[in-house]
Amino acid sequence: MPHTASRHLAEGSRVGIRHFTHADSAEFTARARESTALHHPWLFPPDNAAAYSAYVEQLIQDPAKAGFLVCEKAAASGEDPGEGPADGSIAGFININNIVHGAFRSGALGYGAFAHAAGRGLMREGLDLVVRHAFGPMRLHRLEINVQPANAASIALARSCGFRLEGFSPDMLFIDGAWRDHERWALTQEMRRPR
Repeated sequence: MPHTASRHLAEGSRVGIRHFTHADSAEFTARARESTALHHPWLFPPDNAAAYSAYVEQLIQDPAKAGFLVCEKAAASGEDPGEGPADGSIAGFININNIVHGAFRSGALGYGAFAHAAGRGLMREGLDLVVRHAFGPMRLHRLEINVQPANAASIALARSCGFRLEGFSPDMLFIDGAWRDHERWALTQEMRRPR
């Protein structure tokens, strides 16, 4: 399914979400390289063209995955754009993995902000948009986020978007050379706060 770089699937006041495209490679990989210190040891997004190409191809081709870029919207004339660019630049990314339809209608979220956008509330707005899209057009019922217990920023984002802590999974995922413990956070359509 082809993705268009200029069309947002949903928009908030400061960001829009859209699918990944191959054309995003240069910006995405540059942002990933700039954000290594922020991401380590939690996640390792592709930081070169070959890795990005393989990554985005999986997101586009695999029906059990959906990838979203969180992009800043241009500031209105006379509006303070705040810190960093507000010209459609990529602020971060949110993926829904392990999508299962049928009676389960569930997916697992993974996300990362880029350094220039961290701490500005852009990912909070982007995650809200992805959740609405998942519970709306994607027709999912449940979303889960698995976070390493020491990753305070990711836990704060999950909590701020209404996810609840459901449990703890020891040695759940192999990350950065070792099996890592994770907290399980989840949200269902019924739990979603009205906006």
